[in-house]
Amino acid sequence: MQKFLRPLLIVVTCLTIGYLSGMVTRENIPNWYVHLKKPSFNPPNWVFFPVWTALYIMMGIAAGRVWNLFEKQPKEVKSALQYFIIQLGLNFLWSYIFFGLHNLLLASIEVILLWLMIFETYKKFDKLDKLAAKMLIPYLAWVSFASVLTVSVWYLNR
Repeated sequence: MQKFLRPLLIVVTCLTIGYLSGMVTRENIPNWYVHLKKPSFNPPNWVFFPVWTALYIMMGIAAGRVWNLFEKQPKEVKSALQYFIIQLGLNFLWSYIFFGLHNLLLASIEVILLWLMIFETYKKFDKLDKLAAKMLIPYLAWVSFASVLTVSVWYLNR
C-alpha cells in the first residue's frame, strides 16, 4: 500500500504548491502581467495551468518512486528527496518573486537557480530510478523555456 501512498502524497503536495503559486499568479495577471512587454514566443495564459498540472503530477510520481526505495538505499533517497524539496520550494518562490514582488531581474536569477536544482535532482533520481529521472525531463524542458521567457520579459521591461 505504501508503494501507492507515497507517490500520491507527493503528487498532492506538488499540486498544493502549484495551487498556492497560482493564487499569487492569478491575482496579478489582469492588473500587472497583462501590461508587460512580452516576447513573440510567449504562450497564451491558458497554456500554463494544464502544463503545470501535468508537470506537478509527474514530479510527484517520480519523487514517490524514489521515496519507495528508502528501505533499500536510505542515504541516497534522503539526499535525492532533499534536492527535490529544495527545487519545489524554489518553484514556489519564483511565482512569488515574479508575480508577487514584480521583481523581474530577481526572478530571472532565481529561475536559473531553479533549473540547476532540478538538474541536480534529475541526476540524483537517475542513480536510483531511471524512470523517475525521465519523468523530470519534461519539467526540466519547461523550466528551460520558462527561464528564457523570464529573462526575455525582464529584458523587454527593464
